[in-house]
Amino acid sequence: MKSFKLLFIVILCVSVIYLYHAVVYWNLIPAHSYSSEDFQIIEYISPFDIDHDGVDDAHDILFGARKYVNSGLKYKSAYYDGGYPSDEYSVCTDVIWNAFQNAGYSLKDLIDEDIAHFPNLYSLDEPDPNIDFRRVKNLKVFFDHHAESLTLNINEIDQWMPGDIVTFSPSHIGIISDKRNSDGIPFLIHHGGQPIKEEDCIVKRNMVITGHYRWK
Repeated sequence: MKSFKLLFIVILCVSVIYLYHAVVYWNLIPAHSYSSEDFQIIEYISPFDIDHDGVDDAHDILFGARKYVNSGLKYKSAYYDGGYPSDEYSVCTDVIWNAFQNAGYSLKDLIDEDIAHFPNLYSLDEPDPNIDFRRVKNLKVFFDHHAESLTLNINEIDQWMPGDIVTFSPSHIGIISDKRNSDGIPFLIHHGGQPIKEEDCIVKRNMVITGHYRWK
């Protein structure tokens, strides 16, 4: 009986520790966030407002990403005729074209046109407008070609601005938030099936940054 009780206590302790680490890892406990101003960082404001809504492009991209990830997303990769998801499922790249759409851009059209004009950059066997704009590797080529490339060092906190686009190895992409942790590291707005879509995760999960871009 004593051995059984001891085993039960050990299993309970291990379960509690595992649950605690899972809660922390997935950011299930709301964390206090800070702003750029808290670190004397002046936020970038784009000189462009393509959709003429009174909000600059960078913050339109930020707000569009946030609005989209808060719309009740379910994660599943799928192929759609016409390109755009027609059901409740989506992937990380859908955050990006929705964010750009909120700023007045059709990212699908921009990428389709870029592939048509510079096919050698994309190394595609055959262009497919139904999926090309929803592939991380194509988005990275597009932003390498058309956006400002910036530091990959997440600790250079004054170089990371709301609305920036960031790619990760092996194949993930998201938008930089206007929220930061206590070290000034920005939160990430992204969709990989995780429960919290705007979170402090870049350093915590050792995410490997492969690209950092600003749309100008």
